[in-house]
Amino acid sequence: MDPSPQGSGAGIVITSPQGEDLEFAVKFRFKTSNNEADNGALVAGMKIAHEAGAKHLLAYSDSQLVVKQVEGSYEAKEKSMVQYLQQIAELRTSFESFQIIQISREENVKADSLSRLASALEDCRTRHITIQYLPNPGTALTIQAISSITDWRAPIIEWIEKGNLPSNRWEASRLKSRAARFLIQ
Repeated sequence: MDPSPQGSGAGIVITSPQGEDLEFAVKFRFKTSNNEADNGALVAGMKIAHEAGAKHLLAYSDSQLVVKQVEGSYEAKEKSMVQYLQQIAELRTSFESFQIIQISREENVKADSLSRLASALEDCRTRHITIQYLPNPGTALTIQAISSITDWRAPIIEWIEKGNLPSNRWEASRLKSRAARFLIQ
């Protein structure tokens, strides 16, 4: 268990198909084991990806246990781990495709840094990072935006759905060119 009175944390990095990263630091305000924190991070990341409209999800984790349990190679024995796996199985149905891949800790530096940041700081204002507070190990997830991030898709959706273009001609031309690669279903 995490002996810290501040709770433990997890880091999530969501990369768009265009290579843009959204960083999230998740603060668990309840005592949790490392394995539970890893599963909690996966659940939170899947929820964020689903809310962002992702249809296909490729998840990376440096936890062999999490990857093997999600794949079904290892069986979960602890009640909390079984509950996390049930949440993950339910969230998988939100995506047309889902795959989880184990990576080394060295390949997971950014998420690991966000995890340490969430664990160490009660109030994170040093970067533009969204902090999520989980009040209990249940399924409820509250997201508190520390700073708003402009959704890069908003102008494209606005153009495709409503035909609205920016007033600047150069920006309008650039938007039309970018939007030609997208389809909204």
